[in-house]
Amino acid sequence: MKTCLIVDDSRVVRKVASRIVRDLGFVVSEAAEGAEALQMCRQAMPDAVILDWNMPVMNGIDFVKALRREEGGKSPRVVFCSIENDAEHIQEALRSGADEFIMKPFDADILESKFAEVGLI
Repeated sequence: MKTCLIVDDSRVVRKVASRIVRDLGFVVSEAAEGAEALQMCRQAMPDAVILDWNMPVMNGIDFVKALRREEGGKSPRVVFCSIENDAEHIQEALRSGADEFIMKPFDADILESKFAEVGLI
């Protein structure tokens, strides 16, 4: 079964995303910020990461850059999920190592279509 790590400092966003991703057949884990998520990836690399931009301790950009340097860190499909949705932010996310970008708020259809686009489903 595929795994997905949801990284967001909002508990509500994590819970909503978790429900959607579980319905898509993934085993889900959650982290409240990037440093915690990086430690979790070092323990078990997920197939997918849904990643917020603005978080305390380690933000999404720093996390994805660090993830891509880890052993096996190039394989997870990273989908940024942020309110930072101007073209400059989207390009920065993709340049930093993200595979896709969705804007908050999102719904099950949007998340499912992005997962399909990056080959997760």
